[in-house]
Parts: sequence; C-alpha cells; structure tokens
Amino acid sequence: MAQFLTRRALSLIFVLFSLTFLTFLIGRLVPGDPILVLMGPRRDPDTYARLRHLYGLDRSLIEQYLRYVGGLLRGDFGLSFRYEGRPVRELIAQGVPISLLVGGLALALSVLAGVPLGMFAALRHNSLVDRGIVGLTLAFYAVPSFVLIPLLWALNLAAYRAGWPSLPQAGWGRPAHMVLPILVLAAANIGYITRLMRSSTLEVLRDDYVRTARAKGLRERTVVLRHVLRNAILPVLTMLGPATAFLVTGAFVVENLFTIPGIGRISIEAIGQRDYPVIQGTTIILGVTVVIMNTLTDLLYRVFDPRIELE
Repeated sequence: MAQFLTRRALSLIFVLFSLTFLTFLIGRLVPGDPILVLMGPRRDPDTYARLRHLYGLDRSLIEQYLRYVGGLLRGDFGLSFRYEGRPVRELIAQGVPISLLVGGLALALSVLAGVPLGMFAALRHNSLVDRGIVGLTLAFYAVPSFVLIPLLWALNLAAYRAGWPSLPQAGWGRPAHMVLPILVLAAANIGYITRLMRSSTLEVLRDDYVRTARAKGLRERTVVLRHVLRNAILPVLTMLGPATAFLVTGAFVVENLFTIPGIGRISIEAIGQRDYPVIQGTTIILGVTVVIMNTLTDLLYRVFDPRIELE
C-alpha cells in the first residue's frame, strides 16, 4: 500500500509539472494580448507598460515560467487579469466546492441508477423490460449535453405553463438549481454504466460459483447481492476514473449554460479573456481531481476484490 501511494504521489508531481508547462506554453502561443483585453478602449502606453510589469509579462518566457512554478510551491497561483489583480487562489476556492458538489452528486447518481438498472436488465435478459432499459440508456449515452439541455428546458417550461411543479432554468443558490445540471451531467454516465453493468452481470451469472450457490439452496436475493453484485461491479469501478474526467469536461458546458459559478464557468470566462493565471490554476485543479479519483478507484477495486494486489 505504501509503495502504491508513493508511486501515485510521484505520478501526481509529474502530472502537475506537465499541466503547468503545457498550459503555460499554449497560453503564451495563443494570439492576443491579455493586457489589451484588460485595458479595453484605454490604450495609454504608460498604463500598458505598468500592467505588463505588474503581471510579469515584460520578462522572458523562461523567467515567467520559473516565477510561476516558484509561486505554486508556495501555494500562490498568481493574480487574475480579468478581475484586475484578484488572487487566482480566491477564485479557485470559490468555484471548486460548487463544482465538486455538482460533479460528485452527478457521479453518485450515475452509479446509484446505472448499477441497479444494469443488474435488473441482466436478470430479465431478452425480456421486454431488458430491451426497454437498453434502448433508454442507449439514448441517454448518445444524446450530447448541448442537445439534452434545451430539451430539458423545453419540458420544464411546458410544465410551468401547465401549472405543474417546475425547476429553475439557470442560476445558483437553492438546491433546486442543482437538479437539471446534475441530470444532464449524469445522463451519459448512467447509460454507459447501465450497459457495462448489464454485460458484466450476464457474464457473472454464467460462472460456476453462482450455479453452486443456487444449488446450495440460497435465496436468489442472497445470490445476487453477495455473489453476483460483488464481482459484476468491478468493471464499473474501473471506469469511475474516466467517468470523472468526463464530468470535468462536461462541466464546462453545463456550468456555462446553467450559469453555475463553478470552476468550469470560471475557466471558460478566463479562456475568452486570455486570463493565463486562471486558466493554469483551474487546469491544475482539474488534473489533480482526476488523478485522485483514479487512485480512489484503484483502492475501491482492492476492497471489492481482495485478490488484487496494489503493489
């Protein structure tokens, strides 16, 4: 276990270095001057030179990068261009809890809905119920979020006009604001997890130990929960890491369209304003989140199957 965690910590350092270098390099190669964007119609040369010096843009690229890495080692992500000197650390601290809440609930909903649906479909193999679940989840997986969002908006608006309970279309502040974004983020993962769990359950149901458990006279519920579920869920655990990455990328679209003040929306606004420090800071946080989730996935894999050696 210690060796495994040490290797993951070293890989995290490599990921952070790669992310900082790539985002720094790409940000500087993108056309446009963030200082001119910040100044707007004001083009005073003295103010321009002062702002470039304030943000360190008058230094060479190597000096800028070394200065940025040195700041990261002290927990300093730099100053935002768009918010005129506001520390990036404050923006990240404001957006990360919101994104983690929405993304975490979406991931939990994906697993809690996908696993039982997949098992239920497998236990009713080739029945009308099985075909209905497969068709519905395939639609969830195939429809992109930018198509699903207007569809949910239209259904929600129709419910409002009919006098039925409706949900807020956008915004943030109440639990009701999270419902539609969570549904959009979870939809594709629910479809994928359901299909993965169904195929895995069908394979496990054909194994000898399941037939032996039934031959011993165990109740079907016991067989399914103690023998089938524990082994069939292993492929689902494997894809939790990629599912997290999918939620991270999906958050850019969902948070922007639903006006959620999370890290995805902050990143989109920073890209439009050439706000290099914010782009680099949010990229690092998102990369760290994916690496941590991959590590937790491997640990869960070991919990469900003690035969697996992490070392």
